[in-house]
Amino acid sequence: MELRQLAYFAAIAEERNFTRAAERIPIAQPAISQQIRRLEAELGEPLFVRDRRGIQLTPAGQALLPHARAALQAADGGREAVAALSGLLTGRLTVGLVHPLPDRRFLRLLGAFHRIYPRIELTLIEDQTDALLGALAAGRLHAALIGQGRYDRPPPDVESLLVAREPVVAAVHPAHPLAGRGQIPLRALREEPMVTLTRASKLRSTLETACQAAGFAPRIAAETSDLGVVAELAAEQVGVAVLPASGLDGAAGLVPLGLTHPTLDRRILLVWRPATSPPAGRAFLTLAREHLPPLPGST
Repeated sequence: MELRQLAYFAAIAEERNFTRAAERIPIAQPAISQQIRRLEAELGEPLFVRDRRGIQLTPAGQALLPHARAALQAADGGREAVAALSGLLTGRLTVGLVHPLPDRRFLRLLGAFHRIYPRIELTLIEDQTDALLGALAAGRLHAALIGQGRYDRPPPDVESLLVAREPVVAAVHPAHPLAGRGQIPLRALREEPMVTLTRASKLRSTLETACQAAGFAPRIAAETSDLGVVAELAAEQVGVAVLPASGLDGAAGLVPLGLTHPTLDRRILLVWRPATSPPAGRAFLTLAREHLPPLPGST
Protein backbone atom coordinates (compact mmCIF):
# COMPACT_ATOMS: atom_id res chain seq x y z
CA MET A 1 0.00 0.00 0.00
CA GLU A 2 1.59 3.25 -1.17
CA LEU A 3 0.93 6.82 -0.04
CA ARG A 4 0.15 7.88 -3.59
CA GLN A 5 -2.51 5.17 -3.81
CA LEU A 6 -4.07 6.44 -0.60
CA ALA A 7 -3.96 10.00 -1.97
CA TYR A 8 -5.72 8.90 -5.16
CA PHE A 9 -8.27 6.92 -3.16
CA ALA A 10 -9.05 9.87 -0.86
CA ALA A 11 -9.40 12.25 -3.82
CA ILE A 12 -11.89 9.94 -5.55
CA ALA A 13 -13.81 9.46 -2.30
CA GLU A 14 -14.16 13.23 -1.89
CA GLU A 15 -14.89 14.04 -5.54
CA ARG A 16 -17.10 10.97 -6.17
CA ASN A 17 -15.71 11.05 -9.69
CA PHE A 18 -12.54 9.57 -11.21
CA THR A 19 -12.17 12.34 -13.80
CA ARG A 20 -12.44 15.19 -11.29
CA ALA A 21 -10.07 13.41 -8.90
CA ALA A 22 -7.50 12.97 -11.68
CA GLU A 23 -7.77 16.67 -12.60
CA ARG A 24 -7.39 17.71 -8.97
CA ILE A 25 -4.15 15.76 -8.35
CA PRO A 26 -3.33 16.12 -11.39
CA ILE A 27 -2.71 12.79 -13.09
CA ALA A 28 -4.01 10.98 -16.18
CA GLN A 29 -7.27 9.16 -15.46
CA PRO A 30 -6.02 5.73 -16.69
CA ALA A 31 -3.12 5.98 -14.24
CA ILE A 32 -5.34 6.77 -11.26
CA SER A 33 -7.71 3.93 -12.20
CA GLN A 34 -4.78 1.52 -12.48
CA GLN A 35 -3.47 2.44 -9.04
CA ILE A 36 -6.92 1.99 -7.47
CA ARG A 37 -7.20 -1.47 -9.06
CA ARG A 38 -3.82 -2.38 -7.58
CA LEU A 39 -4.89 -1.12 -4.16
CA GLU A 40 -8.12 -3.12 -4.35
CA ALA A 41 -6.17 -6.22 -5.38
CA GLU A 42 -3.83 -5.81 -2.43
CA LEU A 43 -6.72 -5.36 0.01
CA GLY A 44 -8.85 -8.07 -1.57
CA GLU A 45 -11.94 -5.86 -1.55
CA PRO A 46 -13.52 -3.36 -3.97
CA LEU A 47 -13.39 0.21 -2.69
CA PHE A 48 -15.89 1.86 -5.02
CA VAL A 49 -19.16 0.94 -6.66
CA ARG A 50 -21.16 2.76 -9.33
CA ASP A 51 -24.87 3.46 -8.80
CA ARG A 52 -27.42 6.01 -9.98
CA ARG A 53 -25.74 8.71 -7.87
CA GLY A 54 -22.33 8.05 -9.41
CA ILE A 55 -19.27 6.69 -7.58
CA GLN A 56 -19.94 5.53 -4.01
CA LEU A 57 -17.72 3.98 -1.36
CA THR A 58 -18.20 0.32 -0.55
CA PRO A 59 -18.15 -0.73 3.13
CA ALA A 60 -14.45 -1.51 2.66
CA GLY A 61 -13.88 1.96 1.20
CA GLN A 62 -15.72 3.58 4.09
CA ALA A 63 -13.54 1.65 6.55
CA LEU A 64 -10.33 2.65 4.76
CA LEU A 65 -11.06 6.37 4.26
CA PRO A 66 -10.32 7.70 7.79
CA HIS A 67 -7.10 5.69 7.93
CA ALA A 68 -6.04 6.94 4.51
CA ARG A 69 -6.63 10.53 5.57
CA ALA A 70 -4.72 9.99 8.80
CA ALA A 71 -1.77 8.45 6.93
CA LEU A 72 -1.66 11.33 4.44
CA GLN A 73 -1.87 13.88 7.22
CA ALA A 74 0.90 12.14 9.14
CA ALA A 75 3.11 12.14 6.04
CA ASP A 76 2.50 15.85 5.50
CA GLY A 77 3.30 16.48 9.16
CA GLY A 78 6.54 14.55 8.88
CA ARG A 79 7.69 16.53 5.87
CA GLU A 80 6.79 19.82 7.55
CA ALA A 81 8.50 18.82 10.79
CA VAL A 82 11.75 18.14 8.96
CA ALA A 83 11.43 21.46 7.12
CA ALA A 84 10.77 23.23 10.42
CA LEU A 85 13.93 21.76 11.98
CA SER A 86 15.98 23.15 9.12
CA GLY A 87 14.50 26.60 9.74
CA LEU A 88 12.60 26.59 6.46
CA LEU A 89 9.01 26.09 7.62
CA THR A 90 6.98 25.09 4.60
CA GLY A 91 3.77 23.25 3.89
CA ARG A 92 0.11 24.08 3.66
CA LEU A 93 -2.29 25.79 6.01
CA THR A 94 -6.03 25.56 5.43
CA VAL A 95 -8.21 27.77 7.61
CA GLY A 96 -12.00 28.01 7.65
CA LEU A 97 -13.99 31.08 8.58
CA VAL A 98 -17.56 32.20 9.01
CA HIS A 99 -18.88 35.40 7.49
CA PRO A 100 -19.09 38.21 8.45
CA LEU A 101 -16.27 38.81 10.92
CA PRO A 102 -16.76 41.61 13.47
CA ASP A 103 -13.42 43.31 12.73
CA ARG A 104 -10.27 43.12 10.59
CA ARG A 105 -7.95 41.58 13.18
CA PHE A 106 -8.10 38.16 11.53
CA LEU A 107 -7.14 39.56 8.14
CA ARG A 108 -4.22 41.38 9.74
CA LEU A 109 -3.21 38.08 11.37
CA LEU A 110 -3.17 36.38 7.97
CA GLY A 111 -1.03 39.17 6.57
CA ALA A 112 1.46 38.88 9.43
CA PHE A 113 1.56 35.08 9.06
CA HIS A 114 2.31 35.32 5.34
CA ARG A 115 5.11 37.82 5.89
CA ILE A 116 6.75 35.60 8.52
CA TYR A 117 6.18 32.28 6.69
CA PRO A 118 6.07 33.11 2.96
CA ARG A 119 6.78 29.48 2.01
CA ILE A 120 3.51 28.23 3.49
CA GLU A 121 0.64 27.88 1.03
CA LEU A 122 -2.43 29.45 2.61
CA THR A 123 -6.00 28.41 1.73
CA LEU A 124 -9.14 30.04 3.16
CA ILE A 125 -12.56 28.37 3.09
CA GLU A 126 -15.78 30.21 3.98
CA ASP A 127 -18.73 28.18 5.22
CA GLN A 128 -21.28 27.77 8.01
CA THR A 129 -20.05 26.73 11.44
CA ASP A 130 -21.28 23.10 11.34
CA ALA A 131 -19.64 22.53 7.96
CA LEU A 132 -16.37 24.02 9.21
CA LEU A 133 -16.40 21.80 12.30
CA GLY A 134 -17.03 18.78 10.09
CA ALA A 135 -14.09 19.71 7.87
CA LEU A 136 -11.90 20.21 10.94
CA ALA A 137 -12.85 16.77 12.26
CA ALA A 138 -12.12 15.19 8.86
CA GLY A 139 -8.68 16.80 8.71
CA ARG A 140 -9.49 19.10 5.78
CA LEU A 141 -8.95 22.19 7.94
CA HIS A 142 -6.11 22.98 10.34
CA ALA A 143 -8.06 25.68 12.20
CA ALA A 144 -11.31 27.57 11.85
CA LEU A 145 -13.05 30.72 13.02
CA ILE A 146 -16.58 29.66 13.90
CA GLY A 147 -19.66 31.47 15.16
CA GLN A 148 -21.38 30.30 18.33
CA GLY A 149 -24.57 31.50 19.97
CA ARG A 150 -25.65 31.79 23.56
CA TYR A 151 -26.64 28.13 23.77
CA ASP A 152 -23.81 26.59 21.73
CA ARG A 153 -20.62 24.84 22.80
CA PRO A 154 -17.70 23.66 20.63
CA PRO A 155 -17.12 19.90 20.34
CA PRO A 156 -15.20 18.32 23.23
CA ASP A 157 -12.31 17.14 21.02
CA VAL A 158 -11.23 20.63 19.95
CA GLU A 159 -9.48 23.46 21.74
CA SER A 160 -10.87 26.96 21.35
CA LEU A 161 -10.01 30.58 21.87
CA LEU A 162 -12.78 33.16 22.27
CA VAL A 163 -11.58 36.07 20.15
CA ALA A 164 -14.64 38.26 19.57
CA ARG A 165 -18.16 38.84 20.81
CA GLU A 166 -20.88 41.01 19.27
CA PRO A 167 -24.58 41.55 19.98
CA VAL A 168 -27.36 40.05 17.92
CA VAL A 169 -29.83 42.82 17.08
CA ALA A 170 -33.16 43.35 15.37
CA ALA A 171 -33.34 45.79 12.47
CA VAL A 172 -36.49 47.39 11.06
CA HIS A 173 -37.54 49.87 8.39
CA PRO A 174 -37.74 53.46 9.76
CA ALA A 175 -41.53 53.38 9.28
CA HIS A 176 -41.95 50.26 11.42
CA PRO A 177 -43.88 50.79 14.70
CA LEU A 178 -40.88 49.47 16.69
CA ALA A 179 -38.38 51.83 15.06
CA GLY A 180 -38.38 54.39 17.89
CA ARG A 181 -37.93 51.95 20.75
CA GLY A 182 -34.09 51.73 20.85
CA GLN A 183 -34.25 48.29 22.42
CA ILE A 184 -36.99 45.72 22.81
CA PRO A 185 -37.54 42.47 24.69
CA LEU A 186 -37.44 39.44 22.43
CA ARG A 187 -41.12 38.77 23.15
CA ALA A 188 -41.98 42.02 21.31
CA LEU A 189 -41.30 40.05 18.12
CA ARG A 190 -43.93 37.41 18.93
CA GLU A 191 -46.34 38.57 16.22
CA GLU A 192 -43.73 40.01 13.87
CA PRO A 193 -42.65 38.30 10.65
CA MET A 194 -38.88 37.79 10.76
CA VAL A 195 -36.12 37.60 8.18
CA THR A 196 -33.09 35.61 9.26
CA LEU A 197 -30.54 33.00 8.26
CA THR A 198 -31.29 29.40 7.28
CA ARG A 199 -31.26 26.48 9.71
CA ALA A 200 -27.67 25.72 8.67
CA SER A 201 -26.66 28.79 10.72
CA LYS A 202 -25.97 28.81 14.44
CA LEU A 203 -27.79 32.16 14.60
CA ARG A 204 -31.01 30.50 13.48
CA SER A 205 -30.83 27.77 16.12
CA THR A 206 -29.98 30.40 18.77
CA LEU A 207 -32.99 32.49 17.73
CA GLU A 208 -35.39 29.54 17.80
CA THR A 209 -34.14 28.38 21.19
CA ALA A 210 -34.42 31.89 22.66
CA CYS A 211 -37.93 32.39 21.26
CA GLN A 212 -38.99 29.04 22.66
CA ALA A 213 -37.69 30.09 26.09
CA ALA A 214 -39.69 33.31 25.74
CA GLY A 215 -42.86 31.31 25.06
CA PHE A 216 -43.34 31.53 21.31
CA ALA A 217 -42.16 30.21 17.97
CA PRO A 218 -40.64 32.73 15.54
CA ARG A 219 -42.69 33.62 12.45
CA ILE A 220 -40.12 33.27 9.67
CA ALA A 221 -41.18 35.28 6.62
CA ALA A 222 -37.97 34.67 4.68
CA GLU A 223 -34.67 32.89 5.23
CA THR A 224 -31.37 33.12 3.36
CA SER A 225 -27.72 32.19 3.83
CA ASP A 226 -26.64 35.76 2.94
CA LEU A 227 -26.66 38.37 5.73
CA GLY A 228 -26.67 41.14 3.14
CA VAL A 229 -29.91 39.77 1.73
CA VAL A 230 -31.36 39.58 5.27
CA ALA A 231 -30.73 43.31 5.68
CA GLU A 232 -32.09 44.16 2.23
CA LEU A 233 -35.30 42.20 2.82
CA ALA A 234 -35.84 44.02 6.11
CA ALA A 235 -35.30 47.36 4.30
CA GLU A 236 -38.01 46.23 1.86
CA GLN A 237 -40.31 45.62 4.88
CA VAL A 238 -40.54 41.87 4.32
CA GLY A 239 -39.97 41.39 8.05
CA VAL A 240 -37.83 42.25 11.04
CA ALA A 241 -34.21 41.26 10.49
CA VAL A 242 -32.48 39.36 13.29
CA LEU A 243 -28.75 39.32 12.68
CA PRO A 244 -25.31 40.03 14.22
CA ALA A 245 -24.52 43.73 14.52
CA SER A 246 -21.70 43.34 11.97
CA GLY A 247 -24.30 42.22 9.43
CA LEU A 248 -25.56 45.81 9.30
CA ASP A 249 -22.21 47.21 8.15
CA GLY A 250 -22.91 49.12 4.95
CA ALA A 251 -26.67 48.52 5.17
CA ALA A 252 -28.90 51.55 4.58
CA GLY A 253 -32.51 52.27 5.45
CA LEU A 254 -32.63 50.25 8.67
CA VAL A 255 -32.98 51.12 12.35
CA PRO A 256 -31.12 48.73 14.70
CA LEU A 257 -32.82 47.67 17.94
CA GLY A 258 -31.10 46.07 20.90
CA LEU A 259 -32.63 42.80 22.10
CA THR A 260 -33.21 42.11 25.79
CA HIS A 261 -34.77 39.40 27.95
CA PRO A 262 -32.77 37.57 26.83
CA THR A 263 -29.87 39.38 25.25
CA LEU A 264 -28.39 37.42 22.38
CA ASP A 265 -24.82 37.52 21.19
CA ARG A 266 -22.58 35.94 18.60
CA ARG A 267 -19.23 34.64 19.75
CA ILE A 268 -16.33 34.09 17.36
CA LEU A 269 -14.02 31.27 18.39
CA LEU A 270 -10.78 30.08 16.87
CA VAL A 271 -10.86 26.27 17.08
CA TRP A 272 -8.33 23.57 16.29
CA ARG A 273 -7.51 19.95 17.06
CA PRO A 274 -4.15 19.85 18.86
CA ALA A 275 -3.63 16.14 18.22
CA THR A 276 -3.50 16.64 14.44
CA SER A 277 -2.08 20.15 14.12
CA PRO A 278 0.99 20.20 11.78
CA PRO A 279 3.96 22.54 12.30
CA ALA A 280 2.38 25.17 10.04
CA GLY A 281 -0.79 24.98 12.12
CA ARG A 282 1.10 25.30 15.39
CA ALA A 283 3.02 28.31 14.06
CA PHE A 284 -0.27 29.90 13.03
CA LEU A 285 -1.83 29.33 16.46
CA THR A 286 1.20 30.81 18.22
CA LEU A 287 0.89 33.95 16.13
CA ALA A 288 -2.90 33.99 16.56
CA ARG A 289 -2.54 34.23 20.33
CA GLU A 290 -0.53 37.42 19.83
CA HIS A 291 -2.91 39.03 17.34
CA LEU A 292 -6.20 37.72 18.80
CA PRO A 293 -5.88 38.04 22.57
CA PRO A 294 -8.53 35.90 24.27
CA LEU A 295 -11.61 37.45 25.81
CA PRO A 296 -12.89 36.44 29.26
CA GLY A 297 -14.62 33.09 29.02
CA SER A 298 -12.15 31.62 26.54
CA THR A 299 -11.52 27.88 26.96
